[in-house]
Parts: sequence; C-alpha cells; structure tokens
Amino acid sequence: MERPLDYRSHTLVLHITPSDRDALRLLANGTAAIEIANDLGLPESEIESHLTRLFARMGADSPAEAVAIALKRGLLNT
Repeated sequence: MERPLDYRSHTLVLHITPSDRDALRLLANGTAAIEIANDLGLPESEIESHLTRLFARMGADSPAEAVAIALKRGLLNT
C-alpha cells in the first residue's frame, strides 16, 4: 500500500485514529499488548493484529520504533 504524500511539506502524511493514538500512548507508557487486551476486554490476538497494521502504516518494525515515530511527529501531544 502506498502512503499519501503531502506535497506542501514533502513528508509522508500519517493518518491515525483515536484508538491508534490511545494504543500508542499505552505503548509509550510501557503497557504490553496483553495488558491492553485485558483492559479492553478483547482477545490479545485482536490487539496484536491492530498493532501490526498500525506499525505497518507507520513504517515501524517494533513498538519502540512506532512510539519514537509518534513522538517525533507530535502524534501523542493531543
């Protein structure tokens, strides 16, 4: 899947949902996927799948990289 390009700033535009932002905040605070799943009452596999898709959209290979990208882009500030 090709990422949209913002031609005004020449940077990739990253669209994340409020639940994506919540997941990134939890990861930034050191919360594991199993804890997120338990808190939300969802299967861990569903959370892992969501995070995997989110990381792919962000171009991240790990939770730490995803959090670093989010922090660098100011995605966790709002």
